[in-house]
Amino acid sequence: MVEIKIYGKGCSKCQVLAENAEQAARELGLTYTLEKVTDMGAIVDAGIMTTPALCVDGDLKSAGHVLSPERIKPLLS
Repeated sequence: MVEIKIYGKGCSKCQVLAENAEQAARELGLTYTLEKVTDMGAIVDAGIMTTPALCVDGDLKSAGHVLSPERIKPLLS
């Protein structure tokens, strides 16, 4: 099971990143959970300085960028 977290206030960029992460996980046939973290305290506590941010299994993979599904796939495997 892959744990995917999207950090951000819920803006359109955050939503697109979440959709792209889900698409990438589905296309890879992964079993995954997706959590959207919108609480600013939790975002700061995670050490995220720019959003949207993508974490996979607790590791920060991207911050401040909206990655395409193709760019997310290698980060999930």
